[in-house]
Amino acid sequence: MVDVILGLQWGDEGKGKIVDYFAPNYDVVARFQGGPNAGHTLYVGGKKTVLHQIPSGIFHQNTVNIIGNGVVLDPVTLKRECDIVASFGIDVRKNLFISERTNIIVPTHRALDKASELQKGESKIGSTLKGIGPAYMDKTGRNAIRVGDLLDKNFTTQYIKLRLKHQKLLDNFHFIEDISAWEEEFFEALEFLRTLNIVNGEYFINNQIAQGKKVLAEGAQGTMLDIDFGTFPFVTSSNTISAGVCTGLGVSPKQINEVLGVTKAYCTRVGSGPFPTELEDATGEELRKIGSEFGATTGRPRRCGWIDLVALKYTCMINGVTQVVMTKADVLDAFEDLKVCTAYGINGAIKQEVPFQMNKVAIEPQYQNFKGWNIDTTAMKEAANLPAEMSSYIQFINQYIGVPVKYVSNGPGREQIVAL
Repeated sequence: MVDVILGLQWGDEGKGKIVDYFAPNYDVVARFQGGPNAGHTLYVGGKKTVLHQIPSGIFHQNTVNIIGNGVVLDPVTLKRECDIVASFGIDVRKNLFISERTNIIVPTHRALDKASELQKGESKIGSTLKGIGPAYMDKTGRNAIRVGDLLDKNFTTQYIKLRLKHQKLLDNFHFIEDISAWEEEFFEALEFLRTLNIVNGEYFINNQIAQGKKVLAEGAQGTMLDIDFGTFPFVTSSNTISAGVCTGLGVSPKQINEVLGVTKAYCTRVGSGPFPTELEDATGEELRKIGSEFGATTGRPRRCGWIDLVALKYTCMINGVTQVVMTKADVLDAFEDLKVCTAYGINGAIKQEVPFQMNKVAIEPQYQNFKGWNIDTTAMKEAANLPAEMSSYIQFINQYIGVPVKYVSNGPGREQIVAL
């Protein structure tokens, strides 16, 4: 069976730590979508590290890690990550496997991403400029180069054909930046990629399941960034929801078991797009400061606000979430008063549904107030020790979304998780 861990907000929910926490209980950890725009922060031996493409189970010696076909892979980023992982004494050639159907991000994808975003001006979507969108466009346009193509003697011809196609598009954008250094680095990284375990991903993972192995599918970004169900057009280019596990790994829906959704105790968003509960005041700044809310990939300051239960209930529904993990609850330790968004005011009506296109309507969040706990919870290990105010806050969320919060993270460390 396959259990799933994914984000329920706009990404940055702390999924990497949660996957790392649960990974010892699994034989296989698999990434099923996204690209190097996803930064999962882990603390290994007290040392901070960020993984962008390698599954977060890589630091567990006996765990098999798979990069699935739903991912778009940047070989340059992968090589850098493998070097970092190797510095911890982990042999990636032993426990990292890559599906041959995984699409490759080439240098001109990055150039197209940058050129497109520059042309949008003020209407830009906030792309991380990693080439993810153009890579997925080539996938759906049936032009993509895949990892399995690296083993084909005609690979160079295939690459040149794709590059010429991209160059015509770049000429239309009047993009003149020299990317020769990017290409040099890219081809060096391809040589490294060829030395890794390239496998028939769908057979590989289904054989693991057939052998009774426990599989954990790791999502990137968050549900509100899903290409279909997120805050379009300010979304990512892949399906970040639980349904994406099936298409991103090649497993059938009947194999999906538990779906663990990860949410912060408050809300953040990086980049452009609607964010109903955003706080552009001192409270928002305090959340950012205490929570160290800066992008793991870009370093950009995250927009901060109160938790949005309308959106959270929606994402639990879309994903079929069976249990919730709440992260960064300790960030709220410093606040005397808290707020929770329970409805949207839209055109004079009170709504409890996410609208078709958030950026086309004015949303006035309807809040319920809560008393903060105002004590340090970071050393607490047992649910019975949590302050009554925190328990009330969590219980209200449980009742509203109809899914139980089963775990609370109260700090960045591996051990700072309380089971409820």
